[in-house]
Amino acid sequence: MANLAALTQIIEPEARALGFDLVRVKMYGGTSDPTLQVMAERPETRQLTIDDCAALSRRISDAMDALEAAGRDPIDHAYRLEVSSPGIDRPLTRIGDFADWAGHEARITLSEKLDGRKQFKGDLAGVEPTGEVIQIVDAQGVQHHVPFALIEDAKLVMTDRLIAATQPLSADGADEIIEVEG
Repeated sequence: MANLAALTQIIEPEARALGFDLVRVKMYGGTSDPTLQVMAERPETRQLTIDDCAALSRRISDAMDALEAAGRDPIDHAYRLEVSSPGIDRPLTRIGDFADWAGHEARITLSEKLDGRKQFKGDLAGVEPTGEVIQIVDAQGVQHHVPFALIEDAKLVMTDRLIAATQPLSADGADEIIEVEG
């Protein structure tokens, strides 16, 4: 299994060099179809264009190829590289995401139970002043205080409100798929 922290240390400078913020680095697909997924965004638009994805994909591929040539390949097997914008129902991976998307519905899964629950769904209500606890209000109007450290997975839920708040940059090239074998 690839070390995601080490991969993030390789990939983040490549994203920053292009002016992008790294949203997520994840391996999925198991042994049958291993895929390195990289999500990034432009800070001013929270999106990437197809050209942005292609540029980041090339930079990551070049960095990984250089490490492999130096005998320091961080992924010791064949894999597919997938570079994308986080999308409208984006994952929430950074504490700032929970503040930025306050007022929108999210689904949160915890690594361990909190108040007898591992899952919360409701409207994000921001981040507490400590910067370590997010607030979410469920359908019954109950506000829950969830330590960021317990969050295993979180993403926005597709709603009309979210669609109205998210304007696409452009649909040009949306039907193209760019894959790079690693």
